[in-house]
Amino acid sequence: MSAASIGVPLPGTAVTARGGSKKVLPGFNLTLGYTILYLSLIVLIPLSALVFKTFTLSWDQFWAAISSPRVLASYRLTFGASLIAALVNVVFGLLVAWVLVRYSFPGKKLVDALVDLPFALPTAVAGISLTALLAGNGWIGQYLEPLGIKLAFNPNGVVIALIFIGLPFVVRTVQPVLEDTEKELEEAAMCLGATRRQTFARVIFPAIAPALLTGFAMAFARAIGEYGSVILSPATCRWSRRSRRWSSSASSSNTITPERPPSPW
Repeated sequence: MSAASIGVPLPGTAVTARGGSKKVLPGFNLTLGYTILYLSLIVLIPLSALVFKTFTLSWDQFWAAISSPRVLASYRLTFGASLIAALVNVVFGLLVAWVLVRYSFPGKKLVDALVDLPFALPTAVAGISLTALLAGNGWIGQYLEPLGIKLAFNPNGVVIALIFIGLPFVVRTVQPVLEDTEKELEEAAMCLGATRRQTFARVIFPAIAPALLTGFAMAFARAIGEYGSVILSPATCRWSRRSRRWSSSASSSNTITPERPPSPW
């Protein structure tokens, strides 16, 4: 027997004096229509245009478009760099979250606030900042390049940029789970003779594993869709004022050399 048949009001409704039901949230139909319209204009229509454009190609043209050497190189660079960056963020994101939760030190609130810097910093600014740090004449690059360590104008710059923008996703996902973890379980494990490594592997890690997996997925997805910090970082290309062109400094299999610099608008 349903709730409506026995006269019980459904969730989200209010009973009027005459026994009828009235929605608590007014204007639901209007807001739902506006949401669907906005979603259609921004997401559904552009995606459907891509699908319809694909159907205009023959199978040979479609296969040639997705299997050209340049496209395959972009696949390797995008997914490979994103995977490496997400794995690095899992390790260091867990360490940062652990330190912020389990230790007290001077400047802890400042470090906690700096974790959210990639969220607040525009991606273009992040790319320019990484260029100023890692280029051959940058603050850090000028000391590393004489040692044979080049972080600018190669795929290493892509990985560093993706690590920078993906780290907060892991930290902010794991941090609340660590805060809610019961320390009594750790104390009980130690009282039973477990070492620190066993306590972490059998007590702490199973509790934070879902959060780590979620943070990894979010960092990986964010890295795949990142554009601003990568195109303006010391990753793929540099600007030559003489020729007024973007000249690639990385290997041709990993980069694309456009004739004109991309416009920010």
